[in-house]
Amino acid sequence: MRAASVRPVALVTGSSRGIGLAVAEALAREGFAVAVNGPVDDAELSAAVARVAALGAPVAAAPFDVTRVGGHDAALAVVEEKLGRLTTLVNNAGVGVLRRGDMLDVSEESWDRCLAVNAKAMFFLSQAFARRLLSRERSPLFHSIVNVTSSNAVAVAEQRSEYCASKAAAAMVSKALAVRLGREEIAVYDVQPGLIATEMTAPVIDAYRERAEQGLTLFPRVGQPDDIGALVASLASGRLPYTTGLSIPADAGMLIPRF
Repeated sequence: MRAASVRPVALVTGSSRGIGLAVAEALAREGFAVAVNGPVDDAELSAAVARVAALGAPVAAAPFDVTRVGGHDAALAVVEEKLGRLTTLVNNAGVGVLRRGDMLDVSEESWDRCLAVNAKAMFFLSQAFARRLLSRERSPLFHSIVNVTSSNAVAVAEQRSEYCASKAAAAMVSKALAVRLGREEIAVYDVQPGLIATEMTAPVIDAYRERAEQGLTLFPRVGQPDDIGALVASLASGRLPYTTGLSIPADAGMLIPRF
């Protein structure tokens, strides 16, 4: 185990379940101290904290609503008070559409919700995180921001147009952050999951599982949260040296152009 003074510390947003929880667990296995986030301090968040703690890592609950931009700096301060100086931010929190359907029927409410959580929140939380890092002397540890966006950042899902727009925005924020933070040697990555079996995809995953087996994805299966967790942990641990600004399709080759 790393000594507390040199241990990397990660905040993973939206980590009380699904991909975020898998990321938190993967980081704990890598020796990170982990702040597990959900919008409220409830039983689900407590259960997630217990799962991460069972892996032997220092862990803390970090209940806060990522859309409350004015509270970001205070939330980061609480995490650091509990676990030590942050080295890593994983922006995973996300929401789907309120109702699938024709983009001509999309409501302003659904549009605003997707953009607020999937793009605006990650932009301003990354801003607060970066400012905090740059305000003090840097440690020798690897520092990074890993954004979990979606294959829908580049591929249209006609019945979820507002979601696609929000993820495309998030992907561009990732590039902009990489450009700004490169000279500070803070790496930024954009992980774009494809078909992953989570609570969000539960209503349609069986249909996509069948399509994956028929060739929609090059690996004939849908992905699991642990697949994304392992990928994010590799990035956050600096195992892709001399890289930043990468958009990484975690989609089993689904979007490779084919004849």
